[in-house]
Amino acid sequence: QVQLVESGGGLVQAGGSLRLSCAASGSIFTINAMGWYRQAPGKQRQLVATITSSGSTDYADSVKGRFTISRDNAKNTVYLQMDSLKPEDTATYYCDAEVRNGFGYTSHYWGQGAQVTVSS
Repeated sequence: QVQLVESGGGLVQAGGSLRLSCAASGSIFTINAMGWYRQAPGKQRQLVATITSSGSTDYADSVKGRFTISRDNAKNTVYLQMDSLKPEDTATYYCDAEVRNGFGYTSHYWGQGAQVTVSS
């Protein structure tokens, strides 16, 4: 089994910054892509950013230039640096990891969610 533990959410004023972390542990042989998603009340979960094992990144248009995704493969951890936050960034943020175990099976795992609230 694999666990993803998120940290770093909170309340911040518009224009401020927050950094989310997500650490994976458990039966991990290797982690392929990792990513961040968010879900606001009454809305569907949407992709925020992804990063491959080699470091290639992709972002939603709404966060390009403001958010930065990174990872530390040695620590099985993915980060999301969020700058110039806007009230519309308010949501629960979830990390996702595509994990391959020692038997060659690949599965997706989710973190428990971290609340980010941006006040105007």
